Amino acid sequence: MIACAALGLVATAWAQQPRIDAPLGGWRLSEPGAGGFVQEVHYPASNVNVAGQALAAQIRGQIATQPKPATLVVDGVAMPLRVEADGRYARPWSFGPGAHSVSVQGAGGAARRTFYEAQSGRVAPGLRVVLSWDSDMTDLDLHVIEPDGEHVFYGHRIGRSGSALDVDVTTGFGPEIYATPAPQPGVYHVFVNYFGAGEQRDDLSTAQVAVVRREGTPSERQQLFRVPLRKPGELTLVGRFVVR
Repeated sequence: MIACAALGLVATAWAQQPRIDAPLGGWRLSEPGAGGFVQEVHYPASNVNVAGQALAAQIRGQIATQPKPATLVVDGVAMPLRVEADGRYARPWSFGPGAHSVSVQGAGGAARRTFYEAQSGRVAPGLRVVLSWDSDMTDLDLHVIEPDGEHVFYGHRIGRSGSALDVDVTTGFGPEIYATPAPQPGVYHVFVNYFGAGEQRDDLSTAQVAVVRREGTPSERQQLFRVPLRKPGELTLVGRFVVR
């Protein structure tokens, strides 16, 4: 009986261990065009989804459902990760060429993958801006004003220079990601708009914005901003930076 109970505990612990089904570890050579960036948006509510995305452009697996959300760390940038009721998670992600690391952390521990994308045709983001936040069923929006004055946000997701905002997440946590392969030189301004909330209208939401420059190169730089947002309607300048 004791042995059976011990085996049951081991099985439970094993079942709670986070699992990463994609990306796989090691070397990979993705098919050209398999790393799409801009995702579909479904109103009135949009969860992050992987509809139509190739496996090479996904982070997915399963994790213990408590606590929610889990934590996703991609190439050193940590953010909340939405977990569905059955413990599954899935997030599109456009990986450029070179080395990458992905880890998922939850109640049952952590899982980690490292891999090398050998498809030289994949374009590395020269600039990536990642917005995430710590509250469920809230809608925060990422706005980026480019040096030439173009405004990239949920209503204008593709910039003339080739920049893009991947998805407008309206149901909490994010992330929303702006990226461009060839950043314009000049001053960028990053705003976060607390667009709306459900029953959590009076709850404080903390937004995190990670700015990653020259991703995947020896000169990569990361900058992190955190700002409290207290009520729907707030538009906050999170930060400004110069690309030379």
